[in-house]
Amino acid sequence: MIKSKQKARTQVIEFENVSKAFTLYHDQQMSFPERLAQLFRPKQTSEVFWALRNVSFSLRQGETIGLIGHNGSGKSTTLKLITRILFPNQGRVTVNGRISALLELGSGFHPDLTGRENIFLNGSLLGQSRAEMERKIDEIIEFSELEDFINTPVKHYSSGMYMRLGFAIAVSVDPDILITDEVLTVGDEAFQRKCIDHIYRFKQKGRTILFVSHALGHVQNLCDRALWFKHGVLMQDGDTVSVIDNYLRATNEIDRQRIERERLANQDDDLNEPDLEQEETEKVDDPHRWGSYEVEIVQVELFDIEEKPCNVFQTGDKVILRMHYLAHKQVEAPVFGIAIHHRNGIHINGPNTRFSGYPIGTLEAEGTVDYIIEKLPLLEGEYLFSVTIYDHTISHPYDFHDRKYPFRVQAATIRERYGFFYIPSSWAWQPGLAAKTILEEQTLEK
Repeated sequence: MIKSKQKARTQVIEFENVSKAFTLYHDQQMSFPERLAQLFRPKQTSEVFWALRNVSFSLRQGETIGLIGHNGSGKSTTLKLITRILFPNQGRVTVNGRISALLELGSGFHPDLTGRENIFLNGSLLGQSRAEMERKIDEIIEFSELEDFINTPVKHYSSGMYMRLGFAIAVSVDPDILITDEVLTVGDEAFQRKCIDHIYRFKQKGRTILFVSHALGHVQNLCDRALWFKHGVLMQDGDTVSVIDNYLRATNEIDRQRIERERLANQDDDLNEPDLEQEETEKVDDPHRWGSYEVEIVQVELFDIEEKPCNVFQTGDKVILRMHYLAHKQVEAPVFGIAIHHRNGIHINGPNTRFSGYPIGTLEAEGTVDYIIEKLPLLEGEYLFSVTIYDHTISHPYDFHDRKYPFRVQAATIRERYGFFYIPSSWAWQPGLAAKTILEEQTLEK
């Protein structure tokens, strides 16, 4: 049951034990004669698919919440229940406020109408009068940057042009609740930034936002909370950093298991594969490590400027991270990488040899690769190193050690205490004439 009612403005959306099911038919008939004939045949086989199961959460006014999870996990179904495109089989959805939503590219657009005509069509679907849309149309067209194509039927638009126009319309109606579902990914980089900036301004006005994206960096930077869905079940509702961290840990484990299955399936084809049964068991049991292990990182060391083992550094110190690798077969042009995370989950950076313009040749047997920071710019805190070896496309991990190597930064000679980075800088004060005269008089009195 969907219900809208006036509640305290502090709570605008509430899911109470909501479940949504769909019927999946396995022997679907395509033509009308086949459908007619089906009336006289045994019933076709079907099954019930639960897109959501017993989901409960609430969203307060002014809150920005991110929905994350794999494709088909229930995120889009949740948004369609909020926007009343769908209705729950069980439970209750309460909504208080005017909603503007971008759920699917092209939704709400008529392909044979022009962009200008579709602005008015979408405006009416969002409850806007024609006079209101007349006042806003120039602003919408300018924001979408589609001036040259606004009188062209949208069936000739690219997916990026659909997104531009849809987003411009959605934010123009100044809704209480803005919903976006993975639509920004099709836009070019410049327009994505423009949209994200607009969402930030929308957030600063105290509006409520539901943000669905596989770009976890955007979710982490934009959202106050996150919901993690898996197979229709709400796995976690909490602060964005911890939810994303748990989601990535589960995703990494799935990826590690997949790579391990592929490696074992191909093991018989590799005559040079050594017998490392015990070591393989240890790798499988480590949720922070995965890969195919044609080449692996067997040891990681941290050194100071004198190349002495060290895991406590001062801001500005030289840091050497040394990766010892062992190649079980010849590997061409691998890419070594590292990542630094703050203990609270913030991803600081993630360089690799390919992006740094430092190509690695063919790996055979064993060797080392050093990552050198001449002057550590980090402020006081606890941090974690990740180390990786990928193939030359940076798409296939040979060995990935996720946040396994902690180190601490102290700031004995640095007075900065806030943030993550130390940026060398200075201050300059130039008082006005009256202030300067007062200062001179105070100096003379002394």
